[in-house]
Amino acid sequence: MATVLITGGTGLVGKALTRALVQRGYSCIILSRSPRNGTNGIHYATWNPEAGIIDQQALQQADYIVHLAGAGVADKRWSAARKKEILDSRVKSGELLTTSLRQWPHQVKAVITASAIGWYGADPVIPNPHPFTEDRPADTAFLGDTCRQWEASTSGITEMSIRRVVLRIGIVLSREGGALKEFLKPLRFGVAAVLGNGKQMVSWIHRDDLVQMITDSLENEKWNGIYNAVAPQPVSNKSLTLALAKAGKGFYIPMPVPAFILKLMMGEMSIEVLKSATVSAGKMLQTGYRFLYPDIDSALLAETAQER
Repeated sequence: MATVLITGGTGLVGKALTRALVQRGYSCIILSRSPRNGTNGIHYATWNPEAGIIDQQALQQADYIVHLAGAGVADKRWSAARKKEILDSRVKSGELLTTSLRQWPHQVKAVITASAIGWYGADPVIPNPHPFTEDRPADTAFLGDTCRQWEASTSGITEMSIRRVVLRIGIVLSREGGALKEFLKPLRFGVAAVLGNGKQMVSWIHRDDLVQMITDSLENEKWNGIYNAVAPQPVSNKSLTLALAKAGKGFYIPMPVPAFILKLMMGEMSIEVLKSATVSAGKMLQTGYRFLYPDIDSALLAETAQER
């Protein structure tokens, strides 16, 4: 079976993707700064994008590359140093992959690379009758510009006649981490925290759907170019919070968290938390992809059922 080289393979999405690929018979090589001994179809190889280091043999063994690497956007407050780390971790790693593919012989058929819906700005009105589509220009704010440079770092791959798929990923829902884990914390104390006025639209994706999209894009040569990796039914922050509380079937009190409190706690990052972005899944649906979790209720029920 084919070999998939994965960056960011130890992250929230990468771990689930690796498990899914191995179950399908793929061999996976995970690039890491601290490689370890592999087992059961999973191997590790060295790379360090900041130093321009990548295991040449691992690259030459790969039939496909899945590029998920990048420092967590919401893990820390956005200081100038942290913003540089967020940007560099994406751009330098993308540039290293592109340069290496250009310099060394290989058999790579396709590269699947992550991006994010941070590419888009805020909805001009809520509700937005014209959800953001893939042809919209990048926003000029920090995340928009980061996504622009992130995607540009691998754009040269297409010049090598390698199929390139870019997935602009929405808020990933999984009980194992990310945004959903943070939403669940206050619910354990009976509080459903509604952020700001709660009207801002959240374009989300269940992790299982994202993993399946990546797998489909590896196996189906018709996938090419940029796709919004979001569910077809975005929801308001308030609706998401209340749906999560309902799925948990526990007692809760809705409690608004005012915007000024979020700004004090999170600084510049609060702009993104409070931003409404209605992103279209139309192009994804046109591929024939059938969502495992097309609506928020089914997605949250699946995750909270595993919590209990």
